[in-house]
Amino acid sequence: MTEPTAGLPLSAPEALTVLGALVLVLARWLPDRLRGPAALAAGALLAGSVTVLVVTGPRWQLVPVLVVAAVVGGFALAPLLARRSGRAPWRARWWLAVPGSVVCAALVATGPVSAWAFPVPEFPAPSGRFPVGTETVEWSVPATRTEREKQPRTAGPRPLVVQLWYPAGRSAPDARRAPYLGRTEAEARTVSAALADYAGVPGFLLDGLPRARSHAVPGAPVADGGGRFPVVVFSPGLGGVRTQNTAWAEELASRGYVVAAVDHPYDSAAVVLSDGRILRTRVTATGDRAKDRALAEEWTRTRAADLRTVLTRLERLERGGAEGRLAGRLDVGRVAAAGHSIGGAAALQAARQDRRFDAVVDLDGFPHGPVGGRFEQPVLALTQEIGRGTDPDYLPRLTRVLERSDATSYRLTVPGAAHLTFTDAPLYLPPVPGVVGSLGRTEGHRITAGATLSFLDATLRRAPVDLPAVLSAHGEVTVHRPEGAR
Repeated sequence: MTEPTAGLPLSAPEALTVLGALVLVLARWLPDRLRGPAALAAGALLAGSVTVLVVTGPRWQLVPVLVVAAVVGGFALAPLLARRSGRAPWRARWWLAVPGSVVCAALVATGPVSAWAFPVPEFPAPSGRFPVGTETVEWSVPATRTEREKQPRTAGPRPLVVQLWYPAGRSAPDARRAPYLGRTEAEARTVSAALADYAGVPGFLLDGLPRARSHAVPGAPVADGGGRFPVVVFSPGLGGVRTQNTAWAEELASRGYVVAAVDHPYDSAAVVLSDGRILRTRVTATGDRAKDRALAEEWTRTRAADLRTVLTRLERLERGGAEGRLAGRLDVGRVAAAGHSIGGAAALQAARQDRRFDAVVDLDGFPHGPVGGRFEQPVLALTQEIGRGTDPDYLPRLTRVLERSDATSYRLTVPGAAHLTFTDAPLYLPPVPGVVGSLGRTEGHRITAGATLSFLDATLRRAPVDLPAVLSAHGEVTVHRPEGAR
């Protein structure tokens, strides 16, 4: 009942609250015989809808609407009460009522407008033949070398929280879908607040995120058939969390892939562990370009090590060395490393260090660290539209990396895309081109998922795909062929 109505940024109770407040504002200008009944009807409507919102928790977008309803409701009821007491009803002069009504109507309008700008995200329905299941696992891994050097006395095992999206069998029609940002709504609220704090914005602006539900069903049975599914190991952006590309992960899972997304401890904005502990981010820029580049290289090394560790754990799961519904269903001989932003840099580095990765998907990731040395895997690099604000080192470094691959690689530059276009951000942030690009709420997702699937089908499944032709439908394609190839 409190979920947004399809195609609208408001739930049914919220829409009724806006309607009731607007009727109260306009009642002042109705004929005398209609004014009272309209005010009473609007009051009754508001009483019911506001009661529901109080129980479910109103969103901040409704605050100005509720304030207007309370103020205008008092003015609307005053004449009715005056008549019952035998006194002459008082009405504001028209020259006061006109600007007052305009201001009140404008305040009521801010409700749906702000709900449109910061909506509860509605995830695109996965288009593949499989329903989508999800589960979250938590593994303890050795501390990194950097942690052991900096904190030799306290550098114990590192907890890695990994979320898996996988092809599922049919679930019950009323099966509860997974919360967007965590295993529980409480975890989702914690992560949402941490993301807002990391981005430097008030937490209430993102209060729609914990209310959101994805399409995946937690603990759903794995798809029937007994076949094994190729694997994609994913690293989010700096300060990002494992769920930041949920729409993309669900689309891949519906097409027969298993996606394993990593929360990097002390990097992700907040990592909530099963025992209730919360690991806050420790990554922050210094403002010094040289120092920040060195830090980014260090963070990339740590993330690359995490991706390799996750693959090792998945191999153990596949061999039956650990319990899990996906045991025996992972094709760990066909694995891609993927990531967004610094996660893309980590995916590139992990693949160059580890031949178990068969392909790389870099979603607008600047290649941190050394770019020398050849590697075997093909790469798909999706980049934002290149403009004056783009780091001038970005394309030259990315090109040098792609040219070091012994397989044909591709760079797809997407017109109208910004850095966050390749995440879920367009689903819940205002459509400001400089922030989320100019492709609308879902077009960026369609392009990102479509290009990724074409590349993975060609490289992991050996599907006969004309990649340059398919990718060129989404933007400008540059093909990097290995030395000596035509």
